[in-house]
Amino acid sequence: MAKDKLKRFEEIKHFANVFEAPAMEVYEKKGKWHQDVFKNNNPIVLELGCGKGEYTTGLARMYPNKNFIGVDIKGNRIYIGAKESLKEGLNNVVFLRTRIDFINNFFGTDEIDEIWLTFSDPQPKKPRKRLSSKPFINRYNKFLKKDGKIHLKTDNDLLFEFTEEEIKNEKYNCHSLTWDLYGTEYFSGLSEEQKKIFEIRTHYEKLFSSKGSIIKYCCFSL
Repeated sequence: MAKDKLKRFEEIKHFANVFEAPAMEVYEKKGKWHQDVFKNNNPIVLELGCGKGEYTTGLARMYPNKNFIGVDIKGNRIYIGAKESLKEGLNNVVFLRTRIDFINNFFGTDEIDEIWLTFSDPQPKKPRKRLSSKPFINRYNKFLKKDGKIHLKTDNDLLFEFTEEEIKNEKYNCHSLTWDLYGTEYFSGLSEEQKKIFEIRTHYEKLFSSKGSIIKYCCFSL
């Protein structure tokens, strides 16, 4: 397993769709992702803590007129989504390997249109490290467009309850919130397009769902 990881780490260094911090050229992309990377002015969507990139690649397939960046610190995981994207010729998706703590160092004002938080670490003992906490929201606010949406999808009750309280306390604009995403009443009320988005399942979602966990979802803007 260790040999496989080392092989992947070495291989992704040569992937045209993977950018790794702290290489200086990655920081130089700040404010220039449209012109330098995607070569268009289409909206840019981030998946933070993308893991194997299931949502990043899934959304990229659905929306060829949008650009997608999957962000994670685990190169071994990013490798899977990045290689899949190259194999399929998805030119609207790239990956950024870095700690999300430093995310505002890579994007300029109003550069990002949407953010997805998919099955983030709930950080049970460190609430300020949760990706929906105020410290992280403050980071996003530096590059997320006004009224840009943040989507959270999780199996974790603690993280979801925390996020719901943050939305209320900080007076964020809540567009949608459900404690049972796939519950008949909520899911049946979605458009066919929305259903296809939520049918994209990450490795962790499949794992948690198989154990009986109920998937939660909310969408809000700042």
